[in-house]
Amino acid sequence: MLRAGLLPALFVAAVLPAAARPLAPGEDVQAAVETAAVGEVLELLPGLHHGPVLLDRPVTLAGREGAVLEGPGQGSIVTVTAEGAAVRGLLLRGSGSDVPGMDSAVLLRQSAKRAVVEGNRMEGNLFGVYVHGAEGAVVRGNTILGRAGGRMAEHGDGVAVWNAPGARIESNDIRFGRDGIFVKTSKQNIFTGNRLRDLRFGVHYMYTNNSEVSGNISSGNHVGYAIMFSQRLSVRDNISEGDRDHGLLFNYANGSTITNNWVIGQTAATDRRAEDQVDREHAVPVGDEVSGVAPTKCVFIYNANRNHFTGNRFEGCGIGVHFTAGSEGNEITGNAFIGNRTQVKYVGTRHLDWSRAGRGNYWSDNAAFDLDRDGIADAAYRPNDLVDRVLWVAPSAKILLNSPAVQVLRWAQSQFPAILPGGVVDSRPLVTPPPLPEAAPGWPR
Repeated sequence: MLRAGLLPALFVAAVLPAAARPLAPGEDVQAAVETAAVGEVLELLPGLHHGPVLLDRPVTLAGREGAVLEGPGQGSIVTVTAEGAAVRGLLLRGSGSDVPGMDSAVLLRQSAKRAVVEGNRMEGNLFGVYVHGAEGAVVRGNTILGRAGGRMAEHGDGVAVWNAPGARIESNDIRFGRDGIFVKTSKQNIFTGNRLRDLRFGVHYMYTNNSEVSGNISSGNHVGYAIMFSQRLSVRDNISEGDRDHGLLFNYANGSTITNNWVIGQTAATDRRAEDQVDREHAVPVGDEVSGVAPTKCVFIYNANRNHFTGNRFEGCGIGVHFTAGSEGNEITGNAFIGNRTQVKYVGTRHLDWSRAGRGNYWSDNAAFDLDRDGIADAAYRPNDLVDRVLWVAPSAKILLNSPAVQVLRWAQSQFPAILPGGVVDSRPLVTPPPLPEAAPGWPR
């Protein structure tokens, strides 16, 4: 009979991974995988190793510092089909260039549930990690440098996710390529703590519901966070800094909460090519309406409904918020609009009050009194008037801005409010901005 003292030791031996098997440069990595025991760690020693590699059993393919796994320039470097397999600590380069074929540094197939891709560096591959149906997969702490130059739309994404419920993408540094993180037709995903630079879209959501985008930093991309055709999302604690066209874009995105995000504009170059004026894939205008500032729009709300925007700071953009007439039932309160050239662009005739429960938003250009010192301005704030509406419909009318006729029109509006057009009004504007959003775990201190 086994003594009781041996039971803990046997339990520990059962759950701890086997000792790593070192593989020197030149050894056949695929042959080592095919002879590996379940749970074994195959550790590539410093130097050049050759792929491709198929992980069809639950093992860990790891690398010591200086270990390089290089593909032949066709297909994916590592393809994972086994549940619970892991790829860690490698420098991966040399994938193919077939977009429909999903050529990647690491390709997780549907059967690779709960696979882990962690702590790798991926350079110049078409896709960094493609999570193709791998439920519960984790992509964490990787540095992914995609392909620069050429047509951005023909590159792959840093991390692509398709139909992978529960996938978690966190703490990755992604630069170059098409989109930083692209997800389509999925649910219950978490994208958190990632840094996204020099891309088309930092985060790109399509047909994905009940998910979270939090604590990410997007800088220098065409669009920071593009949320499209998705529902019931939590978009919180993110930063967009100097993204070109939009910090946040919501296109047919419904029933979501957008809280404590910070969009920061900055001076930008103005030489945009004509073909850049419309995102043709999604039919979303990205035109250069306000030159010299990036982003053009802190937030663009385009046919998006029943969303809650609160605690956000939209600062230094060409337009604070562009709100289209097809968007209904949105609540926009407790936000700060600071130093935007145009605070609101709303081309519509309905009257919209952006206050709720006695509290509106802060507007940096609202020179209002607060005689009772309750933190609420004594008069309502209207970001736009009839002249603004004329300029949006006929931009060439800007030449008349200083004419006597325009001055008379603006005077008449101030004396006879009934002639004001429909549009946004904040009946309870704040006199001081809400505090800056608290730093999320992924934000720089």
